[in-house]
Amino acid sequence: MRTDLHCLLDTPLAAVRNLGILAHVDAGKTTLTERILYLTGTTHKRGEVHEGTTVTDFDPQERDRGITIFAAAVSCAWDAHRINLIDTPGHVDFSDEVARSLRVLDGAVAVFDAVAGVEPQSEAVWRQADRYGVPRIAFVNKLDRAGADLDTAVESIRERLHPAPLVVQLPIGSEAGFTGVVDLPRMRSLVWPEGRDTVEEGPVPEALRDAAEGRRRQLEEAVAELHPGALEEFCAEGTLSARTLTAALRDLTRSGDGVVVLCGSAYRNRGIEPLLDAVVAYLPSPRDVPAVRGTRDGGEQERFVDPAAPFAALVFKVNGTATGRLTYLRVYSGTIGKGETVWDSGTGRTERIGRILRVQADRHAPLERAVAGDIVAVVGLKSARAGSTLCAPGAPLVLEPPTVADPVVSVAVEAVGSAEAELLVSALTRLVEEDPSLVVRTDPETGQLVLSGMGELHLEVAVEKIRLAHGLDVRVGRPRVAYRETVVRGVSGLVHRHVKQDGGAGEFAHVVLDVEPLEDVTGDGDGGATRFEFRSTVVGGRVPQEYVRALEAGCRDALADGPLGGHPVTGVRVVLTDGATHPKDSSERAFRTAGRFALREALRACAMVLLEPVADVMVTVPDDAVGGVLGDLAARRGQVSGSVARAGVVVITATVPLVELFGYATRLRSRTRGRGVFTARPAGYAPAPSTAASGTVTR
Repeated sequence: MRTDLHCLLDTPLAAVRNLGILAHVDAGKTTLTERILYLTGTTHKRGEVHEGTTVTDFDPQERDRGITIFAAAVSCAWDAHRINLIDTPGHVDFSDEVARSLRVLDGAVAVFDAVAGVEPQSEAVWRQADRYGVPRIAFVNKLDRAGADLDTAVESIRERLHPAPLVVQLPIGSEAGFTGVVDLPRMRSLVWPEGRDTVEEGPVPEALRDAAEGRRRQLEEAVAELHPGALEEFCAEGTLSARTLTAALRDLTRSGDGVVVLCGSAYRNRGIEPLLDAVVAYLPSPRDVPAVRGTRDGGEQERFVDPAAPFAALVFKVNGTATGRLTYLRVYSGTIGKGETVWDSGTGRTERIGRILRVQADRHAPLERAVAGDIVAVVGLKSARAGSTLCAPGAPLVLEPPTVADPVVSVAVEAVGSAEAELLVSALTRLVEEDPSLVVRTDPETGQLVLSGMGELHLEVAVEKIRLAHGLDVRVGRPRVAYRETVVRGVSGLVHRHVKQDGGAGEFAHVVLDVEPLEDVTGDGDGGATRFEFRSTVVGGRVPQEYVRALEAGCRDALADGPLGGHPVTGVRVVLTDGATHPKDSSERAFRTAGRFALREALRACAMVLLEPVADVMVTVPDDAVGGVLGDLAARRGQVSGSVARAGVVVITATVPLVELFGYATRLRSRTRGRGVFTARPAGYAPAPSTAASGTVTR
């Protein structure tokens, strides 16, 4: 049922749905978004990814590459509900963009390929949604493809994602003959005739009646096992009414105890209407989600979704355009109008809202105000960044920002002409404002500008954006990965005495340290963040607590550059076993200095190993190219963990050092005549071969 969006500008909170589309690359997210916009009357022509005519992939790079790179927000209306939808990227290099979107969403549609099932990035975004507590429904797409099978896809969801999949549809036909579905809760057929955009509703086909009744029975039993109210009716009546089943599915979806599974073919426009009905029926409105929690004056505070409450919003995206700086935000409480003043809790500055916009990808409709539950863009903010909290000046609050992963790949960038050097710095600064997962720093030894990100494609897109948006000619050096160093054998009883006396107050600190490795520092999945533990076993007040804390701070300072190559040190436990102080010369500064030099000395005495980032790689190649691809992976120090044959192709899984993956896409295309594809995701750290053999390096 279509509804005019203009009639829903003052939609009640219960009739709003804020959701994202999540999936692995090429599972059909953007095509699904286009069909939703078309069926809801938001657009009047179906956009196609392969033609570069989609609404949400409007960036030139997205259209050239045929993938979603930047999260794009759109709004549409369905069955008297307003749906604020964010089409998120599917490539692993842009997973941070997905995380920022999930932080402000109330629900999501996870899209799966009916042939491939759960793919690596499908699993990654699913885990991200788990982290933010976002309820989901699943849509198994591409049922019209050769080899498509709903049951196999659902089983992969059950095995790899571990939810309770609740399948509410039975396909009518298979592969090229897929024409519709049986709606199991209402026991009706929904068919999309060839060449038509509208669905035809009818009774369940006689040939599918027994299968449909069996599937409906399985659905009832699965729901009754999970939902007490449904179990009570099932035991009393032996079946569940459509009303009870729908209510139970809604409760299970919102609690996360079950995942409703629908199916269809977005490209052929089949299955979109029941998916929209499921979004409205099962996913929560802003009023259904718990109150947002923030901090104020050191204490925790809740803000309920109430237009009359003090204003509070979280910025999740910043985008520079030719017409100004757009700041995307989710309003959690209160109401804000254009021209009003807000407080940025991060910078401690007040800013004025110039304009408020309802976003339609690269198009915008002006609004007079935004209320609790809205996702909008505003113009006029100068300093707000992704993760900033905006609030009423008289009711300050700090909301938890989205997590930002540590970058693992770096390139050196420089302007071709010296006159453009300052312009490059300005362009990089603006780029980092828009994408917090990018980091720019100046190498203190070489003086080079180093741009770090989540992967090779991530950096390639960022550099190309500088070239296109600013007209700068930029040179790029070979990517460098973020190595780490760790301890494999520690030292005990290292004595360090820090004494400094050059007139006036002196410095004195005497410490005895044990340094030992932490367990499992290679595959912790923390993006390479430093893992460090410090404790003190000193008793009797020989070293006061304020000096112990200063000593710990000094040890953390020493972790910045290890003895092997100046890389950050991770996986270390330091124990203070003894120490001494001087009544006049000891101070926090002295103990911090002692901690820094003592740990550096200890690390030089330890057996150290260099760690390099590795990635889990899934390579899909034709079966006649498997041998060459396996040989190439072995040459890249890849550890093959398995292979599965599927309809003329072989899917190879392996763990490969990240440094060996640079340029792999071109090599793979060459070996497979353009038919091979691969995906990679960070998988922690592993010993690098230069030091793994001996385990020790002296310096």
